[in-house]
Amino acid sequence: MSKIIMSTDRLTLRQMRKDDINHLLEIFSDPVAMKYYPSTKDESAANEWIDWTLSNYEKFGLGLWIVEAKETGEFLGQCGIVPQDIEGTIEMEIGYLFVRSKWGNGYATEAALACKNYGFNQLELPKLISLPDINNKPSIKVAERIGMILDKKIYKWEKDVYVYSVKR
Repeated sequence: MSKIIMSTDRLTLRQMRKDDINHLLEIFSDPVAMKYYPSTKDESAANEWIDWTLSNYEKFGLGLWIVEAKETGEFLGQCGIVPQDIEGTIEMEIGYLFVRSKWGNGYATEAALACKNYGFNQLELPKLISLPDINNKPSIKVAERIGMILDKKIYKWEKDVYVYSVKR
């Protein structure tokens, strides 16, 4: 069993495990879900993602968490708080990525809001950011729905991304 970090009315967010690989590949192998990433990910890249996440748990006590339906345990996606280098400063980003068949149900907003509350109330972070691709309208809407405002546009990951933020 992996540690449950938090839950909402409909969702459970728990720590990622090595055996989540096939769930994550549901997202990583989908070119539509991965449209705003440099490319889809194969099993090797997905394992690197899991290793990166587990190292974030160790180093920072946070990271991306697996999002499951509270009632059924069904895998829906991932959402969490990850460190990002923003122009030389480490900032904490709420990131989210969901299985495409689950889009449009409000899961990303619900999970991101839970992560925002957790970041402010449990971790006592002073500020949280989100880094949507400038063309990723659904991700921008999630950031706005949880109270973030647009700060600026930066060049990261070889593309333009917006920096949205909210302070505690």
